[in-house]
Amino acid sequence: MSVPVLIGTTNPAKVKRFERLLDGKDVEILTPPMLHISGEPEETGCSPEENARIKARFYGRYCDRVIGNDSGLYFLNLPEDDPRQPGLHVRSPQGARLNDDEMIAYYSALAASLGGRLQAYYRDAVAVSLAGKVSSLTENDQEICHGMFYMVDTPHALRNPGWPLDSLSILPATGRYITDAELKAQACAEQNDATHSGFEKRLRDFLLDALKL
Repeated sequence: MSVPVLIGTTNPAKVKRFERLLDGKDVEILTPPMLHISGEPEETGCSPEENARIKARFYGRYCDRVIGNDSGLYFLNLPEDDPRQPGLHVRSPQGARLNDDEMIAYYSALAASLGGRLQAYYRDAVAVSLAGKVSSLTENDQEICHGMFYMVDTPHALRNPGWPLDSLSILPATGRYITDAELKAQACAEQNDATHSGFEKRLRDFLLDALKL
């Protein structure tokens, strides 16, 4: 019988990510709407890891196995205390929550105001609740450096629902947008090897151990 695992998010891109990471395991992926969960946790943490743990604890009330995820966005072009630094408030950089199109418009304008291109990185963290016990994993500095990219002022025509800023993000190694069709095709070709590099490898190992799969 499949093991139920609740992904504590309504973001379709994040759900797909964890489906890929757990590919090959006999799990039943659940989401909050599937369990008619209407409330959301208050993300009061001071880091992505703290917020991921808050989410795991919150959704752990509804399922024995839960995954919580949070990330922060940071620009090297701006001081850490600059009010334009999104940090943990990627979807609400000015207070109000933005939809995907509004996010693209906001960050495109921000990049334009700072010369058209910003050096950026995400700090990603994941937490697991297993029968109420919470464990977590966050990216280390080496993995963050490996994942750095440029955020630009001209969006790509393609959209990645749930991760709209991919349309503004360019990989330094290739000079191409993350949403570029050829890059997406390459990603599909690598889909059977979810552990091929960096944080994704550590993350898959962590998930399998923490979820006891």
